[in-house]
Amino acid sequence: MVLAAKVFIIREDIDLETIATKLKNYKNVDFFEQNGKKIELITEITDLNMVAESLKGLFSQDQILNIFHHGEIIPIPKTIVAPFIFNKVNDKLLLTILEKKQKANNIANQLSKILFITTGHIVEARIPPEILKKFHEENYEDAKVIFFDDVDIPNIKKLSLYGSELSDTSLYIDYSTHGKIWYVVVKSKKYGYVVGVTRNAVITVFSRIGEDEFINYIINEIYPLIS
Repeated sequence: MVLAAKVFIIREDIDLETIATKLKNYKNVDFFEQNGKKIELITEITDLNMVAESLKGLFSQDQILNIFHHGEIIPIPKTIVAPFIFNKVNDKLLLTILEKKQKANNIANQLSKILFITTGHIVEARIPPEILKKFHEENYEDAKVIFFDDVDIPNIKKLSLYGSELSDTSLYIDYSTHGKIWYVVVKSKKYGYVVGVTRNAVITVFSRIGEDEFINYIINEIYPLIS
């Protein structure tokens, strides 16, 4: 199963103990009503666990799926559950959410509201273009995909390469002079995982690993790339 995550930075000066206090026992109940049917929707945070310089937990939220059934739209509740972890790394406080990009963004905004009343205090982490380029070239033997953005060729917004050992190609050298690497898929030399990484710290692992292994990989190989 493909696993995805996104890393964020907390902009405010706050410690893990305060975060744990604010998130502990958090539960919010809303109601969805349609055609006289009322459905309770719960958002809550559970399984908080603080270890050393990290705080883990589960963010769960009920959502409505509209199912078409014999000419009728039927609302069906569905619960999404996303593991998250706050990590203190040197002078930075990072948040990793194990979900695809859009859902991770939504959860980050909700956590920002819980902790700081409003959004904008938990923001996207960024990997500088030159650091992502270096990361790719250190693992270039098994590079699978490279996307370039900020391209200076008129009418060209993005360039892409697909294949193997892409860093050894003349096209890679040429494209590198015209744009910045936005996304790469490589095989990590250290871990052997096939991973995709973007400059806004969206990580996808295509190898078969568990969530704990994925988090460990992000902490050890992706965190050091973040500016």
